[in-house]
Parts: sequence; C-alpha cells; structure tokens
Amino acid sequence: MTKHFSMNSFIAGVMLGTFVTGAWFLGGNIVPLPPASAVQFPATSTAPTVVESGALSVSDQPSGNTVIVESVTVPPPGVWVAVREMQGNSLGNVLGAAYARGPRLNFTVPLLRATEPGRSYAIELYRNDANGTFNFTKDSIYVDFNTGAPVIAYFITSK
Repeated sequence: MTKHFSMNSFIAGVMLGTFVTGAWFLGGNIVPLPPASAVQFPATSTAPTVVESGALSVSDQPSGNTVIVESVTVPPPGVWVAVREMQGNSLGNVLGAAYARGPRLNFTVPLLRATEPGRSYAIELYRNDANGTFNFTKDSIYVDFNTGAPVIAYFITSK
C-alpha cells in the first residue's frame, strides 16, 4: 500500500511540475510592446532611441567583428546579449550573441558577421531557456521590470 501511495504522489508531483513549468514558459513568451511614447525617431539619426531602462548601455563604435556593450546590469543567472542589425526602423538579423551571467562592464559580443561602417544596430537582451545555446526564436525577450518594455539599446558604427 505504501508503494501505491508513493507512486500516486510521484505522478501528481510530475503533473504539477509539468503544469507549472508550462505556465512559466508560456507566460514568459508574452512580451508587451513598448508604449508608443517610448520610441522616438530623431531627425539626426537613422536609429530609434528608446527610453533608457538602466539594464543596458551601449555607445556608437567602430565597425568590426565584435561589439562592446558598456554595461549590462541584470541579476544572475544572467541574459543573452544579442547584436541585431537594423532594417530601417525594424530589428533585422542577429549577428552574434554572448551570455552575461550577471552585471558586466565593457562586455564583448563576438559576431558571426562584422558590422559595417555607418549602419545602425541594436543590442537586445534575451532570457536563457536553460539549454546553454542562444536561439532568438525560443529564448524569450528580457523585459525591464519597471516599464514592461523589452530591453533594447541602439548604436551606429563608424569606420
């Protein structure tokens, strides 16, 4: 009788764990868009600017095979820091990503394809789905807890 009770408890625990995990993953993929007032398109730049979240800082920099992120201020276990090219005012291809295991300064992201001079790019943060590899279609976008908006910072490259 004890074995029967233990098996039922085990099955109930697995079902509850599966339900909670599924709810977390499904809930984690729902990301609200930033409010229209948060995105501005200045006349002097082709890159949009977003209200600063404080979780990410990047400056304009020379083109090349790496991107230097001034600061990533997120708690452990950390986030994926992805570099994306801009297609007009929309996010384009991911050029590279690196995992920051917590707050970092002057964090280097190696790229699969170099940035080009005079183009706009974005840094976007993603939560890790715990498999150890970056996949922007599966890892959910990291959002600022204060604003609920995705954490994105823009920069332009020079020669």
